[in-house]
This record gives sequence, C-alpha cells and structure tokens, in this order.
Amino acid sequence: MAFTEKQEALVKDSWEILKQNIPENSLRFFTTILEIAPAAKAMFSFLRDSDEIPQNNAKLKSHATKVFKMTCESALQLREKGEVTVSDTTLKYLGSVHVKNGVIDLHFEVVKEALLRTIKEAVGENWSEEMGCAWSEAYDKLAAAIKAEMKQEPSHQISCT
Repeated sequence: MAFTEKQEALVKDSWEILKQNIPENSLRFFTTILEIAPAAKAMFSFLRDSDEIPQNNAKLKSHATKVFKMTCESALQLREKGEVTVSDTTLKYLGSVHVKNGVIDLHFEVVKEALLRTIKEAVGENWSEEMGCAWSEAYDKLAAAIKAEMKQEPSHQISCT
C-alpha cells in the first residue's frame, strides 16, 4: 500500500511540533531507549562513560535530531517516490557505524519504540494511532535501507579463500 498524503501530513505536522523542543525531546528519546534496553548505553560513544544521560550533550541532541529528521524525510520520500532513498555516502556511513557498534535487528525495534513514545509525548492530544502508523512505516523503510547496507559491510561478508 502506498504512503498516503494524509500519512505524510501527519508526520510533517508532528515533526513541526517535535522540533520546537529538540533538547527535551532528544533527552526523552535517549532516556526511553535506555529504559527499554539499558545495555544499549555502551553503543553510544557519548553515553558510554557517563553514569547518567547528560542533559546538555550536543552529540546526544545531534544524534536524536538525525533520527527524527531522517525518519521524517523517509515519510516525504515514501509519498513522493514510493520508496526511501538515502544517498550512497550517507547509507554507507550509517551501515558501517551500525556494524561497528554491533547493532542488530532488535536494536532497531528499541529505537522505533522510543521514537514513537517520544513523538506521542511531544504531540500530546494531537497523537493518533494513524500518526503512529505513519511514523512506524517511515521508520521501518529507513531501517530496512540501513540494514541492507549493513549486510554489505566487509565484516558481514564471508570469504571463501
């Protein structure tokens, strides 16, 4: 089923709300990730050596913003092109970083759950199941592109020599 104009609007409208308070939403996003999967802390270089989630960590805000924004852009691409396209350079980088940090499929599900909870809290009464489904679909397509690139990484390829 194609990504609809309404789904695109739901993602865009909620993104406008979300980006009004990136510091708070970034903190909420990472707090939620660590509530769901405490061991994930070791996967983020900017959290590894800290006993708590740093409130004013620029790398944390930057990382969360990239996740939010790339998922939103995925929704726009789904509506426009019917698929998610990420530049080869970006995709190769994302694939290698995720492989290097030991990311597995389950981790993508944790991030998705944290993303949806963060959006739900940020938009408050504007939240709907339809909005959640739109963000889920956009995130799933983006995650699929990253996972496909991860499989192309040398550490995932078997040598027969």
